Amino acid sequence: MNNVSSIADCYGCGVCAIVCSRNIIKLNLNNNGFYEPKIVDTTKCINCKLCVNVCAYIHDDISSKNSVLKSFAGWSKNDNIRFECSSGGASYELGQALIKAGYEVCGVRYNCVLNRAEHYIATTSEELKASIGSKYIQSYTVDCFKLINRKKRYLVTGTPCQIDSFRRYIQQFKIEDNFILLDFFCHGVPSMLLWKKYIAKVEKETGKTTSVSWRNKHTGWHDSWAMAVTGNKCSRESDLNPIYISHFSKGDVFYNLFLNNSCLGKACYDKCKYKYNNSSADIRIGDMWGQTYKDNQKGVSAIVAFTQKGLECLEQCNLELREIAFETVTEGQMLKSPKKPMCYRWCKLALKMPIKLNIVLFISKVINFCGHKILKK
Repeated sequence: MNNVSSIADCYGCGVCAIVCSRNIIKLNLNNNGFYEPKIVDTTKCINCKLCVNVCAYIHDDISSKNSVLKSFAGWSKNDNIRFECSSGGASYELGQALIKAGYEVCGVRYNCVLNRAEHYIATTSEELKASIGSKYIQSYTVDCFKLINRKKRYLVTGTPCQIDSFRRYIQQFKIEDNFILLDFFCHGVPSMLLWKKYIAKVEKETGKTTSVSWRNKHTGWHDSWAMAVTGNKCSRESDLNPIYISHFSKGDVFYNLFLNNSCLGKACYDKCKYKYNNSSADIRIGDMWGQTYKDNQKGVSAIVAFTQKGLECLEQCNLELREIAFETVTEGQMLKSPKKPMCYRWCKLALKMPIKLNIVLFISKVINFCGHKILKK
């Protein structure tokens, strides 16, 4: 394989687009709502194979399989930061510490104009604030990744598959020493068709979106699967009662379709090799679910150091770290790739049609229920 022209339904990491010296690879949403590369002019391809070399999807192995050095439960020593973040604030504190040490941070923010998550570069603690909070949609990477100066130092965050491809990229140019890589315990990414339908429904109440919080902690950390959206109809951005707030525990349609694995990317089911302790990052983070902190409502981060460099960075952060067994850290995490549910094909088709999301959710539940009944027989 000389290039990625035959790649479909991949991770959508976009690293192939930034490594291409001819600038002929573009990353766009495919018909199912997932980012996918396309070579826009095959006549300009010089068959250098760089795009293939950095593609984590093509390779069966992981670029830098690291073993667990230490694992922790941790949280920011600053209560305000801990409250604003989805779990314990580990990612933000790591970013702050590295900015002070001369690094720049390649994180993810939500673009309210384009209604998408996207990578961006933060050079100050103030700029870093836009990265606070989880974004449970696929992020667009290319514009940000192209801004990375190979001679500077960066913390780069992303899904495990994005980070694996990025690791291949910096290995290709022998610049690994300039980078700290951070991934997280990943559930998978839902179709952007789901998100577009969802946010269009919400904006009928809020007006044009001005901020989105996927994990709002106002009702506590363990019930923080709460979507909080403010729009231009809100009186002020800091309103503690956003004009739209919806909980997974109370039937939120986005979270139900996402967490029930109804419309994840094809690669999330078939090609994910990053669950449990499989990572090419220096550090992995997540929520410290499980029994140990079941009564905690402030939020606790699960933190895993895979490399000595990652461990040393953690020790420099404004974090309370409690060393804990890796098996305990992963108690509440997805340990293997999800299986496609019975409703998968229906959901993929329905998201392309003018069908209300609550109807999509209802029928998907019926299909799954009936399918399980048939299998039991």
